[in-house]
Order: sequence, then C-alpha cells, then structure tokens
Amino acid sequence: MADVLTKKQRSYCMSRIQGANTQPELILRRALSAEGIRGYRIHYRVPGRPDIVFPRKRIAVFIDGCFWHKCPRCSIRTPIENRSYWCKKIANNVRRDKSVTARLRKSGWKVIRVWEHEVKRNLNNCCLRICSIVRARKFQR
Repeated sequence: MADVLTKKQRSYCMSRIQGANTQPELILRRALSAEGIRGYRIHYRVPGRPDIVFPRKRIAVFIDGCFWHKCPRCSIRTPIENRSYWCKKIANNVRRDKSVTARLRKSGWKVIRVWEHEVKRNLNNCCLRICSIVRARKFQR
C-alpha cells in the first residue's frame, strides 16, 4: 500500500511530531499532580532526557511512544516508504533505550518506563505505579 500523502505533505506531518510535552506526558503529569506528587522536573539534564525526573529521589520516568520505541504489545506497521531507514531508526531507538536504562541504573537511578498505550488506556495503573515508587523511595545523595 503506497503512502496516501505526497512527499511534501508527509514531511510536514513528520515535522509536527513533538519530542517533548506530548499528549501522554501532559496527561500523566496532570494525574501525578492530582495525586499530590510534587518535586518532579521536566527537561532535566540526565542521560537519555527522561520525560519526568525526580532529582532528589533519583527517579527517571520515560514515556515511550509505541511507534518510536517498538512496543511489544502494539502491532504497529513499519512504513512501506523507506522501510530500511525506519527499521534502522527504530532499532537504534530500542538499543539506545536499553543503554540509557543500564547507564542510569548503574548511577543509582530508579528507571520507570511507561508505554504510550498504557497512559492512554490505563492511566490509573501508571499513576499508581509511579506514585508508589516515588513515595517509597528515600532522598538520594
């Protein structure tokens, strides 16, 4: 099946994809605030650039997009156009995710990874998982 958009239209659509403050991030941050969770930062300079960071507790939360990070539960098709590029791009994202997680854990960080579909379909569980870890973890030096 060929792309229904022209190259110019596809380029425009792809340029509109945000890297920060995405809808799942905003939804999850609102839910955390509603639960009384404070002290997190966004755009905090830590390896991997987590979406939400609790610096004093050394907790990094990543909200991974199902397409961009190859969710094992979602059956997202690789684009037909330029398939080799997309396969390589997504494989590199997955490899980088594993590397960043290992690096942060080695440095004493607690890493929480949440899938985009989890935020959209089961926000309450995501929020409870993060809240319980934040409340249980002591301040780190």
